[in-house]
Amino acid sequence: MAGPTMTRRRFLIGTAATLAAAGTAAAGWRTGNGLLAGPRPAARTAVRPGHGILVVVTLYGGNDGLNTLIPATDSRYRAGRPTLGYQPSEVLPLADGLGLHPALTGLKSLWDAGHLAVVRGVGYPDPVLSHFRSMDIWQTGSPTTAETTGIFGRWLDATGSDPMRAINIGGPLPLLLRGATASGSTLSPADRDAAAGAVLTPVLTALDRPGPERSDLANLVARSGTDRLTVEHTVAELLGAGAGGAAPAAAIPSTTPAAATPAGGGLAGPLDLVARLIRAGSPTRLYHVAMTGFDNHTNEKQAHARVLADFDAGVGRLFTSLSGTPAGDNVVLVAYSEFGRRVAENASGGTDHGTAAPVFVAGRPVSGGRFIGDEPSLTDLDDGNLRFTTDYRSVFATLLGHVIGVDPTVALPRATPVLPLF
Repeated sequence: MAGPTMTRRRFLIGTAATLAAAGTAAAGWRTGNGLLAGPRPAARTAVRPGHGILVVVTLYGGNDGLNTLIPATDSRYRAGRPTLGYQPSEVLPLADGLGLHPALTGLKSLWDAGHLAVVRGVGYPDPVLSHFRSMDIWQTGSPTTAETTGIFGRWLDATGSDPMRAINIGGPLPLLLRGATASGSTLSPADRDAAAGAVLTPVLTALDRPGPERSDLANLVARSGTDRLTVEHTVAELLGAGAGGAAPAAAIPSTTPAAATPAGGGLAGPLDLVARLIRAGSPTRLYHVAMTGFDNHTNEKQAHARVLADFDAGVGRLFTSLSGTPAGDNVVLVAYSEFGRRVAENASGGTDHGTAAPVFVAGRPVSGGRFIGDEPSLTDLDDGNLRFTTDYRSVFATLLGHVIGVDPTVALPRATPVLPLF
């Protein structure tokens, strides 16, 4: 293994294969009709063509959108949540009577700097209240039929074979990054003895070499192993070269200093690794990280505050670490959950599965400090749930076109509009 910092890490990779096809720019895509509130910031950078880096954060469990982007001045919100609701004086004010949860101080700083946009009321028709089915809908881009490939997996299918293009940090590879012929890679840090690694690597290299004498399935498995070794060696070299440097001075403000947050807490550990790879010059175009703890059916107020604080700390550390670096100017982070929660709190001090919720998009290229999409009505409910106002596929189409830099039709229907996020 190259580099002493990697002697105790083991990296596992999902399958990847080749389907050569060129992605085209999304310049001809029409803009959706987003309701824009707040001033349009003057200072932002455009993503350099071919250099956009997307960081996708999946919040598993159904994040309570109404207690994340809070309509604290609306009496109907407080009437539905007599114990869980927040008063106007408690939230971090944004605009239109809406404010952020008090734990989201880092996101508030990004908003104030013009580097955070909030897409309101994101969802899909005929919502499903099952965690698993709803997450499949989000990750495949198909609200009506079950699919076996994910939105970004189809991008991988269409645009080459480099296993470094998309990396999932920790946990199993999500459906979002699974294609028909290619997939993202998964990095799972684990103990590994350096001497054993030196002995095993040549053996694994020999076993993972495709050949004409092997069956198609055996060659597919061999290619997967070859890609795993490619990622392992590439990451080892990158972190060996790029580790240990001090984080640059902050250019995107954050009220959560990197030194104040334990590296392993919440998202901080995975996003620290993302930042190190970006700063080291990894060719990766998409990183995925996940966080759990949002299924708060009981005693929500304290538990939700804790997970939101962890989320905020991880995002703050990422942008603090990347501030002032050329690569940092091309990084965009999106955070979403499979659904929101019901408007009314339940009898156990929590909330039950709901529907529409906000999506957060952050980074220097983002035209932030504003809302996109209408705020769902608290009077026109669907059996106690919010009606969605923004189709979730529009968010992913926009990110494919403006950050990844491909025609969104490689992964989504041509009729999907994009949003004015950039």
